[in-house]
Amino acid sequence: MSEILDKAKLWLSPIFDTETQQEIQNLIDTNSDALADRFYKDMEFGTGGMRGLMGAGTNRINKYTLGRATQGLSNYLLENVKKAQKSVVIAYDCRHNSKKFAKVVADVLSANNIKVFLFDDLRATPELSFAVRHLNCDAGIVLTASHNPPEYNGYKVYWADGGQIVPPHDNGIISKVNALDFSEINFNANEDLIEVIGAAVDKAFIEASVKNGSLSDKVDRKNLKIVFTSLHGTSIMSVPDALKNAGYTDVHLVAEQSKPNGDFPTVKSPNPEEPEALQMATDLANKIDADIVIGTDPDCDRLGVAVRDLDGHMKLMNGNQTMVVMTEFLLKKWKETDKINGKQFIGSTIVSTELVNEIAATYNVNTKVGLTGFKWIAKMVRDFPELDLIGGGEESFGYMVGDFVRDKDAVTATLLACEVAALAKQNDSSFYEELLQIYVRNNFYKEHLISITKKGMDGAAEIQQMLSDMRNNPITEIDGEKIATLSDYNSSVKRNLITGEETTIDLPKSNVLIYQTEKGTRIAARPSGTEPKIKFYFSVNSVLDTKENALKVEAELDAKIQRIIKEMKLN
Repeated sequence: MSEILDKAKLWLSPIFDTETQQEIQNLIDTNSDALADRFYKDMEFGTGGMRGLMGAGTNRINKYTLGRATQGLSNYLLENVKKAQKSVVIAYDCRHNSKKFAKVVADVLSANNIKVFLFDDLRATPELSFAVRHLNCDAGIVLTASHNPPEYNGYKVYWADGGQIVPPHDNGIISKVNALDFSEINFNANEDLIEVIGAAVDKAFIEASVKNGSLSDKVDRKNLKIVFTSLHGTSIMSVPDALKNAGYTDVHLVAEQSKPNGDFPTVKSPNPEEPEALQMATDLANKIDADIVIGTDPDCDRLGVAVRDLDGHMKLMNGNQTMVVMTEFLLKKWKETDKINGKQFIGSTIVSTELVNEIAATYNVNTKVGLTGFKWIAKMVRDFPELDLIGGGEESFGYMVGDFVRDKDAVTATLLACEVAALAKQNDSSFYEELLQIYVRNNFYKEHLISITKKGMDGAAEIQQMLSDMRNNPITEIDGEKIATLSDYNSSVKRNLITGEETTIDLPKSNVLIYQTEKGTRIAARPSGTEPKIKFYFSVNSVLDTKENALKVEAELDAKIQRIIKEMKLN
């Protein structure tokens, strides 16, 4: 505790403003437990960048931790980018302090003689990714905490290719940040180097989104009734315009959730993965007999899709299901236009459904599988410039169409989901029936995710212990099925637990474990990169003979997942 107190007292120096000093002094005076959580570690870049609670301290999002990160990025750019005038584009979302933090970041960059393009108002994260290349910038930054609670904020860094930073740049930037003292941050803005941007970039982004998300001239878009909710986030700035420009005229917004608001007052969590978050949208859909509901998270990179099932009830698709349908649709369109020639690929991740890999294989298209996070799919685009990315997705309700945006993109994915639904309706089918037909042709895959929250320093240790136990004392059987393999991405070793054979995993090291049984059941575990949680991903599958038996098979698979969770003592 004395070490933490010493770190905290450094924040009482004149380097920090009076408000920050007072906040820390109050914590010291009251001997608050919160002091330890604020100083036991520094903010780190995870799968989604730097994200955390706002407040004073090294383990909080504030002017100084953001300033230090930006000063480190500035130093890295100045040393590693050869252009005479380096440039960075900055966007921010609807969260508390995002606009203020964006200006702080712009000030530090400009103080280091780096040109800044700063959006005039909140913008979707995919537009930031697009803008990096559109404006020929060397990097991009977005201030966002995605779907985290209102007290969070965050900071994501993008490289010149429009993708989030990956090796070697991430480690290079982090080393620069870690070498800095807070006294070395230059906050003295050069306003001449800060250019405010807006409408012109919006227009280019919407046009590119419509081009990539609307694939056919034969679709009757006017006949699809859509309910859309921005969940108080930034997508209100782009999705309605994109739908209108694509030709969708029967679009109904959830008015109570259309105004950006960092408190997210109408939902418990602004997370489109959760049915509760889309309840107002599905209620509206039922009232007006809509065909599809789409809701996006606060920074508009992920989307939730609800469609009508065989009985006409609104059913929320999970991220894997949406990914499967959209990937099949894209592959079919590419095949119909004779564009598949062996130089294409689908992007996926190690915790996403393997059904996508099977579907791509039926079109003779390879699936490249990377670590969790869309930055690894963006890296695939950079690593294989001779190949075209048809589409890339992840179980976390994210998808990207092509590579004009190098991150998950709820704007273009919304257009694509509506394209699938509109064409299906035109052909006396539906989005959901298209999914069931995929299951009939392959297998019914059912995935499930549970997250266990473990807060603070003790919680972080508990998470590491849980993973250590799974790694060092592997289970050998689950739900009556023998475990065939254990893939440990931290040691880069895939071990056959039956034969003892070991093979090397050719991916960067990551604290992820994946068990797979002889019958194809899969269990993955990893710590969240952005929240104090450990995540468990379950995937089971079974034959589906006809779509009419879907409910029965789904219930059997759900029961199987629940048995596994109980057997692992995770409930």
